[in-house]
Amino acid sequence: MNTGPREWDAQTYDRVSDPQYEWGLEVLDRLELDGDEYVLDAGCGSGRVTAKLLDRLPDGRVLCVDASEQMIAKAREALGDRADYLVGDLAELEVEKPVDITFSTATFHWLPDHDRLFSRLHAAIRPGGRLVAQCGGAGNVAEHAQNIVAVASRAEFSEHFREMSVMWNFATPDETEQRLRNAGFDRVSCWLENKPVQPDDPYAFTTTVTMGPHLARLPEENRRRFAEAVLDLDGEPLTLNYVRLNIEAHRA
Repeated sequence: MNTGPREWDAQTYDRVSDPQYEWGLEVLDRLELDGDEYVLDAGCGSGRVTAKLLDRLPDGRVLCVDASEQMIAKAREALGDRADYLVGDLAELEVEKPVDITFSTATFHWLPDHDRLFSRLHAAIRPGGRLVAQCGGAGNVAEHAQNIVAVASRAEFSEHFREMSVMWNFATPDETEQRLRNAGFDRVSCWLENKPVQPDDPYAFTTTVTMGPHLARLPEENRRRFAEAVLDLDGEPLTLNYVRLNIEAHRA
């Protein structure tokens, strides 16, 4: 989802990420739990969904992993000693104790190499364990992404993006199912859902959730101009055509 792990504005994300929170709860609703599992929250963010996950684990525990130190700090502030915490890249994940379940929302599309990602997640899950996740899928925020590219190619900004690689990995269900099988998972199932969003605060939402990696490459004095140029192309009211890729798999 790419330039690799980056730092996030966890405070703003926690405030504006209602869509991601609601989608996360939908994924949590389809996660069957006995209440005593050890669960990896892969890309825990600010911990909003993790708190609801913990409510369903009265005798269990969660390992919160995120590449952003700010996100982990915010999650720790919200969850305290109810969870364990690890700052790290999921593509390099190593756990001391295998988990029963890996749960993830709004994260996998930020990682460019899904073959490596699924291999590391497979290694982290005990035999008989499960992967239940959701991320951006094929077609996700397509028009908005095109507008970001259009503005980034303008003369006033282009020098800052010459060596920037693809930002997101929005995969199809078929290719994701194959990657999961290649990593060793079985009983795999992937499907897409359309989830259009009209953010209440378009500037705060997009500069935090979608344009953060691009803005980080610009001098601070150019960031607002860049973001406003993208929003001008997006039009009003801003509608982001989110497409979510749902993932379910088991480790034999």
